[in-house]
Amino acid sequence: MSNVIAVIWDFDKTLISTYLQEPIFERFGADGETFWNEVNALPERYAREQGIRVNPDTIYLNHLLRRAKDGTFPGLSNAMLQELGGRLRFYPGIPDIFRRTEDAVASDPRCRQLGIIVEHYVVSTGLAAMIRGSMAMPYMKNIWGCELIEEPGPDGTPAVSEIGYTIDNTTKTRAIFEINKGIPFVEGITVNSSMPESSRRVHFRNMIYIADGPSDIPAFSLVHRNGGSTFAVYPRGSFPAMRQVERLRADGRVDMYAEADYTEGTTASMWITNKVRSLADAIIAEELAGIRGSAGDAPTHLH
Repeated sequence: MSNVIAVIWDFDKTLISTYLQEPIFERFGADGETFWNEVNALPERYAREQGIRVNPDTIYLNHLLRRAKDGTFPGLSNAMLQELGGRLRFYPGIPDIFRRTEDAVASDPRCRQLGIIVEHYVVSTGLAAMIRGSMAMPYMKNIWGCELIEEPGPDGTPAVSEIGYTIDNTTKTRAIFEINKGIPFVEGITVNSSMPESSRRVHFRNMIYIADGPSDIPAFSLVHRNGGSTFAVYPRGSFPAMRQVERLRADGRVDMYAEADYTEGTTASMWITNKVRSLADAIIAEELAGIRGSAGDAPTHLH
């Protein structure tokens, strides 16, 4: 029996209302719209000028490093990114929803007896250092995000200089498989290790994946196809965003969607909390069925 319920969160536009890089722009007085317009133009530019393809999900990292080196973002380091992560503005109900879902299971004596727990994860194309510095981090079992390598600058202080690790909208599925297999919490296991589903730390059916839109289709599809639950959010009042997630529901990508407000009593809070309770009930029922199935008939008097 796997007793872990995993709630897996996207970050940008799912937990926060903007892009994760906004505090960087604010710190250095840069225009975020200009930065993203430049980033969005890069794939076509490199295809035209050099005949090469680039990953549109992560090319922003190259542009960020370029701006760090040309003095637009002077002294940008992982320590600074972590500090800037503390300035991120979250949607209403964060971080209470993390505690609420954990308490929904922890307060049930049946769950305590069977060791059923809720764990939260972030899988994001954003900067891992900023996520680590955010108020969400204390509630996370683990995070997956993009990592930057530092080297000493001209004055000897560390500054980001190279890309160390990337997550894009396709490799998010790899991170979900790592959660499924218990990486890095099960020693000696890699994402390519052959394991029966019954032996994996988090069964897909005990996963809830929460994100904001079409870019998360690979992750939505993986979790949904394997019996997990999927939930989409959209900003309050955004009709185009609502239409996008409604299309995901109509196409069978997500089970439900709601406005990105996790305050107690909202649709998002109630659906996610209820789903956690339902998964816990299913684990309990499966465990009890196993106990009954393994118990032999009691001996009786022969007549």
